[in-house]
Amino acid sequence: MKKIMVLIIGVFLFIHHPLASQIVMDPSSKRVLYSDNNEVRLIASTTKIMTSLVVIQNANLDDMVKVDTDVLRSFGSGIYIEVGEEISVKDLLYGLLLRSGNDAAIELANYVGGSEEGFVLMMNEMASSLGMKDTTFINASGLEDEEGNGNTSTPYDMALLMSYAINNEIFMEISSTKHHIVKTNYKTYDWYNKNKLLYEYPYTTAGKTGYTKKAYRTLVTSAEKDEKNLVVVTLNERDDFAIHKNLYEEYFKKYKRVKVIDHETFLREEGVYVKEDIYMLLTDDEIKRVKEEVIYTDDVSNRLGYVEVSLDDVVYYREDIFIDELEETLSFWDKVKSFFVNLFN
Repeated sequence: MKKIMVLIIGVFLFIHHPLASQIVMDPSSKRVLYSDNNEVRLIASTTKIMTSLVVIQNANLDDMVKVDTDVLRSFGSGIYIEVGEEISVKDLLYGLLLRSGNDAAIELANYVGGSEEGFVLMMNEMASSLGMKDTTFINASGLEDEEGNGNTSTPYDMALLMSYAINNEIFMEISSTKHHIVKTNYKTYDWYNKNKLLYEYPYTTAGKTGYTKKAYRTLVTSAEKDEKNLVVVTLNERDDFAIHKNLYEEYFKKYKRVKVIDHETFLREEGVYVKEDIYMLLTDDEIKRVKEEVIYTDDVSNRLGYVEVSLDDVVYYREDIFIDELEETLSFWDKVKSFFVNLFN
């Protein structure tokens, strides 16, 4: 009996590392659906999500990069580019996200930031703009330095980053690619994506793996099923791919996609409108607790104010409301008609 108990405990520890961190987020509302142990941790190569976004937003992807001698200081995972080799920014991004190339990270940082130090400033500026309050980047790769210092973040901050990243078409195109072939002036590369979830879970849309001995296994992914989008982050998680799959299935099943604001009908009778539908992921019990509040402002344009959508007093959406120009026109002619009717009566 004692041996059986030891075996059961061992299996449990294998499935879920006791020091692991997890989060499930609705990327549209940034609402946390589940969180366990949201501590600041080393994030290893999931760093490269930020690296890729800074590059995408600040470089011409068709530009050719001539690999410099800085590449020689790369270690760990790489795409094994050589000094003097010429490769496009976009293909370096494929090497960065599919193969987690630390050498690709160095070359992209130098090309875009002028140096890795300059690039890191750009990374931290973007992190700040996204509200990643507990995140610090010190390099573009995610490796730790000789003192054991590395890029740190929380599952929440990394979920915020991924929620932003999935709205970038180029990031999604590259991150979701399973196989990519690259030809340079030196050789031909044949790359397969290290993100096993792309092969094992058909609803996966993007993601980035990470590993160092100190950070252990890190994984950030996104998935879509039945028009529902979720982001999952695990840090220091032993069986991360299985955990992600299980969390997706659990929370896709638990939540419904509910239209809480219909732009075609909302406030139309009052001559105003919102431009977009608003959907929320809600349980059956939460649906009745959703509230909408219209706030009018003194804007001089046709923007009248905004509508806030909240759940349990937490605001998750704010959508501008506008005067319906057709209603304004009809109202004007109604006044003209009324004037002439009164004039001749």
